[in-house]
Amino acid sequence: MSTFPITDKTEITRLPKRGVYDKDVVYAILDEALVCTVAFAVDNQPFQIPTGFCRIGDKLYIHGSVGSHYMRELQTTKSPVCISATLIDGMVLARSAFHHSVNYRSVIIFSEPVVVTDQDELYKALEVFTGKMCPGRWADVRKPTAGEWKATLLLSFEIKEASAKVRTGPPKDDEEDYDLNVWAGVQPLKLQRLPVVPDPDLKAGIELPSYLSE
Repeated sequence: MSTFPITDKTEITRLPKRGVYDKDVVYAILDEALVCTVAFAVDNQPFQIPTGFCRIGDKLYIHGSVGSHYMRELQTTKSPVCISATLIDGMVLARSAFHHSVNYRSVIIFSEPVVVTDQDELYKALEVFTGKMCPGRWADVRKPTAGEWKATLLLSFEIKEASAKVRTGPPKDDEEDYDLNVWAGVQPLKLQRLPVVPDPDLKAGIELPSYLSE
């Protein structure tokens, strides 16, 4: 089993039994999550930016416009960042208000931005990102032009200092509360892909791709 080293920043101190440092678990959460939050500070002013992302090997990638203020800030300053991603799996309904909770899987990463200049790495990251957001889509669409690639800034973050925190299972009530006449349990939650809505300007005769009808 391959694990991340436990550091002062990644060690889970609140309910440490929920801490997970196994790379397979961390990567599985990152691969399922569609959005992460990139947090950093500029002149003691904190910022956090929600954005789509993808993972390839031991690197996390985000992309945006070369005109994006926060992308240019990270490109220029190479500020250390804290990246987080969370999946909510259920509402945990206890017998007491105090013990209500959430079943979740979350990841925290500490890293530094690196501008991707290698063309093959840039193309691969954008392909993987597109496939993550909509599997099968990359093979179907017009690929970016030279001008569009030039307008895109890609940043990578090495995943070397990371940990996950996971809660599963039913509520944990105080012993005396188990006799209360209050329903308790878990209401599962999930992110679900629903039937697509065609573009009003969709050209007539174009069939729905199989990867969108499954």
